[in-house]
Amino acid sequence: MSPAMATDGPALAELLLQRLERAGGGGLGSLEAAAALGLEHQQLVGAVKSLQALGEVIEAEQRSSKRWELTPEGKEIVQEGSHEARVFDSIPAEGLPQSELMKLPSGKVGFSKAMSSKWVRLDKNADGGPRVFRAVESVQDSVREKLQLVQQGEAESLEEKDRNELKKRKLLMEVIIKTYWIRKGSAFSTTVTRQETDLTPEMLASGSWRDLKFKPYNFEALGIMPESGHLHPLLKVRTQFRQIFLEMGFTEMPTNNFIESSFWNFDALFQPQQHPARDQHDTFFLQDPAEATDFPMDYLKRVKKIHSQGGYGSQGYKYDWKLEEARKNLLRTHTTAVSARMLYRLAQQEKFTPAKYFSIDRVFRNETLDATHLAEFHQIEGVVADYGLTLGDLMGTLREFFTKLGISQLRFKPAYNPYTEPSMEVFSYHRGLQKWVEVGNSGIFRPEMLLPMGLPEGVSVIAWGLSLERPTMIKYGINNIRELVGHKVNLQMVYDGPLCRLDA
Repeated sequence: MSPAMATDGPALAELLLQRLERAGGGGLGSLEAAAALGLEHQQLVGAVKSLQALGEVIEAEQRSSKRWELTPEGKEIVQEGSHEARVFDSIPAEGLPQSELMKLPSGKVGFSKAMSSKWVRLDKNADGGPRVFRAVESVQDSVREKLQLVQQGEAESLEEKDRNELKKRKLLMEVIIKTYWIRKGSAFSTTVTRQETDLTPEMLASGSWRDLKFKPYNFEALGIMPESGHLHPLLKVRTQFRQIFLEMGFTEMPTNNFIESSFWNFDALFQPQQHPARDQHDTFFLQDPAEATDFPMDYLKRVKKIHSQGGYGSQGYKYDWKLEEARKNLLRTHTTAVSARMLYRLAQQEKFTPAKYFSIDRVFRNETLDATHLAEFHQIEGVVADYGLTLGDLMGTLREFFTKLGISQLRFKPAYNPYTEPSMEVFSYHRGLQKWVEVGNSGIFRPEMLLPMGLPEGVSVIAWGLSLERPTMIKYGINNIRELVGHKVNLQMVYDGPLCRLDA
């Protein structure tokens, strides 16, 4: 079989084995073998590695050697001559204007080298401008001759300074060649026997496995990674938010009760019973169990009084507050119900101590499903209780919180909430959408909410909330929504899509 026909692995390997057989016991080098077989060296290296995988057929010792090779420019010079020789040949007896010579492909480099070799001279005072003339009758292109020696494999015959000069001109390069010295192994054969990789039921049944050679099992191989699940994008963002709260010294509130009474969801927050949010069109009320029965009665009476009669400097809402309405069970519409429970528990301590709470959990709204609304979403809430907190403390805390998210451009806009006064909406500039978008709501809890709980009069509570699903949060929190969901996403479509809550 001719080397040209031996392009497949087994045939190439057998050619190498036959060559090794003829070489005797001393072995042979992969470079020499490749040249003798008329192959690229890399092809022969592939055959060596395939033979190594068969076991003890051959022994191959890897060796490294340096050799000089021509660069593409060096190969061009071997074919067409050096730049300076080409410039010399292009100059006629009457000379050549320097401007025209510089337009030649080898003009700039060739003119400089020809001048330093004193092959040409420049007459700056010639008519029509500087003109280049030959300074000698003929030249010897020694650069081309030296490169021809390298091409013939005789680079070592050149002096070191000549090689360095050619290397400096980027005509020659020193390369490291990794080769193999190949010798016969203990199981040497001039034919390649295919090794089996699988032990099949048919082999066991027939007994043919006894006569077959099997490829050694590689116990060091890592194997194929099994298919596995992935964290949901919202869980990734939730983990990042939670870490930020913990870094800021907040304590996580227990939020495992999706079912809440209207009392804690609305009344404790000083939200009147006739408020539109308490209507069945906005809230999921439960049929079974329809009502809650366990309340702190002293606190409930104070809440009833602040709603119906007023107190603590407030005139209240002046309406007939009903216990039946407060007892209705529902799916919580916000995690502020949990904040109310935690603040009430804080107020029952013998001595008040400042506290910082946070929660990230699911809430529910009875709304028509459309492009911008779902029946449930995740709310993020932060609450700080201490003496003398002001609107400035709230704005400073918000800036620190959002800065940790990567949001630095913030604006605050006055707003209305039933249980906070003053209240602010928080906006951030979205670079992707090129506009300001709302990222949260905030405020200071009203005295009508805090004082009935039993908190001291000088205590203020600042709070803020936002939606986990808001794409702005996903973009800023995880850094790139496209990486997060694994494919190209139009940010405007996501912002207007069903993941987004505009009333968080």
